[in-house]
Amino acid sequence: MNQQKLGFTWDYKVPLLLAPKGLDRACFRLQKLFPEYVFNTVYLEDNPFTFPEVQTLLEGITVGGHKLEDQQQVLNQFKSIKQLVSLVKKNRFALDKPIFCQLHSLVAFEEALEWGVFRSGEVSIAGTLYKPPVAKKLDSIFSQGIEYIKTIANPLERAIVMFLFGSLNQFFYDGNKRTSRLMMNGILLSSGFDAISVPAKNKLEFNQSMVAFYDTLRADQIMDLMVSRFYK
Repeated sequence: MNQQKLGFTWDYKVPLLLAPKGLDRACFRLQKLFPEYVFNTVYLEDNPFTFPEVQTLLEGITVGGHKLEDQQQVLNQFKSIKQLVSLVKKNRFALDKPIFCQLHSLVAFEEALEWGVFRSGEVSIAGTLYKPPVAKKLDSIFSQGIEYIKTIANPLERAIVMFLFGSLNQFFYDGNKRTSRLMMNGILLSSGFDAISVPAKNKLEFNQSMVAFYDTLRADQIMDLMVSRFYK
């Protein structure tokens, strides 16, 4: 069924998280880790900013020796994760297109061909022969997929599936994994659970698992990685 509704399938049994910390505490814990989260995220995009440089920039101090677009990417990610936390704390986060596009408008500001709207042209994914769906099908794919994702009772499973769904279909010209991770973490935070961050040290392993996911349309490997290695 999930192959038909989402475009991929899995047999991996995502564990059911127990004892949520609560929405406010989960948001507070993420806010304390903003510099680490931002660094991990932009490192996956081959951004050359080091962790100390990310910390410095987020403190409002300009860091020399970098391209303006690399600096913009760091600031974009910071603004987008701040907005996510704000939405969650105000109970305004939802699995819908307006929130998805709102977060993307911050993630990919002045970086993608367009930001805050679904792509109007075709895209490809480096390293795989998988071809994302054509632009004219994106609205129906999103509507059908989101309705299915909402039926997944386990918050951790629902969150990871949302990330994979957004990454697979490439609803935007760029920033798809970053925006889909925000949606994933919106689900977790709203359920009172900690956010997931992909550590910079696991970049190769993460990228290899994502390519395997694209190539096979099977999510078991990347789900196991997200749960066993990245969720603390």
